[in-house]
Amino acid sequence: MDCGLLHSRRGGGSRRLRFGCAAVLAAGAVSLAGVAGAQQAAPQGGASHLASMTVSGSTRFRSEDVAAAVGLRLGAEVTRDDLQKAANTLAQLGVFSSVQYRFGSTDKGLDVQFRVADAPAVPVTFDNFPWFSDAELSAAVKSSVPLFDGTAPTGGTLLDAIADALATLLARRGIQATVSHNLLPAPISGEQVQEFASDGASVNVAAVEFSDALARGDRAVQTRVPDIVGKPFSRRAIELFEFEQVRPVYLAHAFLRVRFGAPVPKALAAAGSAQVTVVAPIEPGAAYTWGGASWSGNSALASAELAAMVALKAGEAADGMKIEGAWEAVRDAYARRGYLDADVNAAPRFDEAAKSVNYAVAVTEGPQYRMGKVVLTGVSVEGDRRLRAAWKIPAGAVFDKSVFDEFLDTGVKAALMGLPFHYERLGRYLEKDAQSGTVDVMLDFQ
Repeated sequence: MDCGLLHSRRGGGSRRLRFGCAAVLAAGAVSLAGVAGAQQAAPQGGASHLASMTVSGSTRFRSEDVAAAVGLRLGAEVTRDDLQKAANTLAQLGVFSSVQYRFGSTDKGLDVQFRVADAPAVPVTFDNFPWFSDAELSAAVKSSVPLFDGTAPTGGTLLDAIADALATLLARRGIQATVSHNLLPAPISGEQVQEFASDGASVNVAAVEFSDALARGDRAVQTRVPDIVGKPFSRRAIELFEFEQVRPVYLAHAFLRVRFGAPVPKALAAAGSAQVTVVAPIEPGAAYTWGGASWSGNSALASAELAAMVALKAGEAADGMKIEGAWEAVRDAYARRGYLDADVNAAPRFDEAAKSVNYAVAVTEGPQYRMGKVVLTGVSVEGDRRLRAAWKIPAGAVFDKSVFDEFLDTGVKAALMGLPFHYERLGRYLEKDAQSGTVDVMLDFQ
């Protein structure tokens, strides 16, 4: 970026423009990492009229929206300090990874150009605002936060501005509550979201109405519905319930592409009502049959041996719980053979015409580990002796993780039985050394 004294020719004449420039780098899209610029390029007389202001570099925000966020008005008197404050404001919002600006004095006033780079953003979700629809919440935020587009940065002052806008909306409705925000994984998709929640005003769930007949009629689901009915309304809590209690039912019925919509609170029965009925949309999709699995990347275990771990035959209903159990069984089989880093990536391939599914399963085996040392802390001398005697994998032998798991479940207590020794917690850790191919077992008795 060039700075200094430039010339501009218009209509055969020449005029001199004095330009300055500065940059604000946002570290982590939140804090300032540095400020640099030309010090000699201050507006003449210390302040100048702001004649024009443009913003470039963003693919997400319009120039006028970015300009509105900095609080500078065309025609107002501005100083270089005002420009630096505006740049700092943009950098601290969190939506930009870098902010640069340059300005030039003309006979009409000051021309200012900001150049920004967008920072990563995540979707915004609203957890427990049953008094409003998502559209109402988004509109209220957008009206006071020009740079709100349904997403938010992972940190920065824009998050507080969104929370303030939501708190103002609550106050207008007479609802006494504060608003908080947290970066969290979405319960069903697992993707990171900025979740905003109201704190202090509780509305309980009176009932949950599932849109699909399977969820409405399944005994296991209905038995667990009291886990959320009678509790404070929270989309996150309901989505977690769907993921943990409802989704397995659909997978077991071969609805492998089931989709859960955002839980929607019905209109409250009356102003100030403390209860709300929630509609939980479910799109089950098609039920699929099992078409088989193809294997790649495996050498320690033969494909036929891996295929035998899938408890399904061609043409049977593709029970998603059995399918997920098969991939876990493969991981366990590798762990018993010392492949503690083995990864199983199963990619489904759906045949919509035949309503069948087969999986391309890529196995990354990683190194095979052998037994290293047993490291014990927090235990008596006699306890140390007994535990080492009870440990069943000799040094240098292939490490079998099932032996480790069994030792934790029953072996430790059996070895220490009869000793006047008690512990409240047992820290356990496998310290792997991929270079040497060894793993140390570390147990800390607390």
